[in-house]
Amino acid sequence: MPPRLPCSRTVHTSLRLCITQSSTFSTSPANYSSQPTRVETKPLNARWLNNTKARLGKCITFGLSYPQVQEAGSILKELATDWRTLVAGSEGFLTAEGRRGLWNHAVVWGEMDSHINNVTYNRYAESARVNWTQNFARSIDPLHAREWTQLGTNKGVGMILRSITTHFKFPMTYPDHITVLHKLATPPSASTDSFSLDVVIFSERHQRVAARLVEDIVVYDYVKGKKAVLEPFMVEGFNQVWREQESAREEVGIKVGRIEERILKIEEASWDRVDPVEDLGSSA
Repeated sequence: MPPRLPCSRTVHTSLRLCITQSSTFSTSPANYSSQPTRVETKPLNARWLNNTKARLGKCITFGLSYPQVQEAGSILKELATDWRTLVAGSEGFLTAEGRRGLWNHAVVWGEMDSHINNVTYNRYAESARVNWTQNFARSIDPLHAREWTQLGTNKGVGMILRSITTHFKFPMTYPDHITVLHKLATPPSASTDSFSLDVVIFSERHQRVAARLVEDIVVYDYVKGKKAVLEPFMVEGFNQVWREQESAREEVGIKVGRIEERILKIEEASWDRVDPVEDLGSSA
């Protein structure tokens, strides 16, 4: 692959579950609508995950009934297991097996100077991009597995990285693990000879975005020695993924809406009621 152009750089509290007998609450689905009041299609706020946990924590400090504790625990479990899907999916990134780039990849000590720098982030993105294209060969369009596999080589129709822009979010350090996801920035067409990929790198330890990147890709025919357009089957494969990205936005919007409804009901039954009293525990 030709040399790459230089990139730019933009650079718990412990909570005690207090069980009280006040404020009846039911975890039955009948207590909130099967559809959210609004489908959130915009990306989630960068602090949404932490803020959501903090909202539940505030409810807990005011004391919850046993059913409320169960409901809060259920929400926290969902956040703990699906946080990548919720945060990344709100932007259209796909997290299912067969769609990811790098998943829970270990950060090694030798990749740091004082912290992980943007050059290392670029390498993470490149490795994840190769895996992303291999997903088409293995899971999306195995009929053209050979051609998809060649995209990452200098044989046949391949990809050349024209430029990469890295937006550094916070100084991630060892020990940590990362998840790297790619998505198409725009849907392709029969005339597409270049395209952009948005990339997000998550710190598993901090459960937040460590870096964002934009990759500008050129389609190149190594046999003819010149730029080329995407093969028809590639256009269809990319468009399938584009449709999945858009569906992910909507599905995650519905999930987030339901989570917000559930938390709102807990808030209304704890600190946001007429006579809230914060439970400060016992000195005994």
